[in-house]
Amino acid sequence: MLDKAILVWLFLVGNQSPVWIHPQFDPIALSLGPVAIHWYGLMYLVGFMAGARLGLYRASQPLSGWKKEDVWDLLFFVALGVVIGGRLGYVFFYNFAFYVNRPIELFYLWSGGMSFHGGLLGVIVSLWWFASRRRRSFLSVADFLVPLCALGLGAGRIGNFINQELWGRVTDGSWGMVFPLAGPAPRHPSQLYEATLEGALLFAIVWIYSAKPRSPGRTSGVFLMGYALFRFLIEFVREPDSQLGYVLTGLSMGQLLCVPMLVIGAWLFFRIIPSSSDSRAEG
Repeated sequence: MLDKAILVWLFLVGNQSPVWIHPQFDPIALSLGPVAIHWYGLMYLVGFMAGARLGLYRASQPLSGWKKEDVWDLLFFVALGVVIGGRLGYVFFYNFAFYVNRPIELFYLWSGGMSFHGGLLGVIVSLWWFASRRRRSFLSVADFLVPLCALGLGAGRIGNFINQELWGRVTDGSWGMVFPLAGPAPRHPSQLYEATLEGALLFAIVWIYSAKPRSPGRTSGVFLMGYALFRFLIEFVREPDSQLGYVLTGLSMGQLLCVPMLVIGAWLFFRIIPSSSDSRAEG
């Protein structure tokens, strides 16, 4: 750590513009004897509880068609889908060679390494399972869920920031931040960009849009398009994963995975729905 501190100091002495330095939080938020609670896991808990609170609120609205027990059951399946899908997605999309040689580290969730797109696939499977068991339409369940998700995504990005992972590219802007684990150069705090756009702003857009009855699938389409657009743009200032780099003509893996999201979201939003279904509000 001393050599890194010296490099940071030398860089700052010779730099004319002020920069921010990452606070270097302790990744462990709380220790209870042998049990350590990591900030990264705590952020997932915050996101889950925020989603639960919003889901219970939506279920309490007149004509929602949802009970509190339904919300808790749905969130249980979704949580499994997020964790299992997110971890497996990161392994297969971003770092397969590493985990093949260290399979035990697949279970080290506190160290980071989750893929949103993998988590999305896990959630889709969870939604299908829940909808089939409760005899609900898949899209009505998805439309109920997506307004609850964005705050959890924002909390996850705060966890990335605390962990000093998924930092941005080098910048000479006055808002640049030095992440000591990434070297002495100031970088875009892209985790905070994502927490703002994919978290707070996306939540506001989807929540406001879903306040009125919509045709099945349209709320899900807004969510998919919004996330894909914000993520695609932020990837231009986010450092690509070192083990992958750019995978196609200057585009990152994250950007490529956003393309099908954008296409499916646009199809859900703009598709022509038969008149017999137009009047049915989402569940």
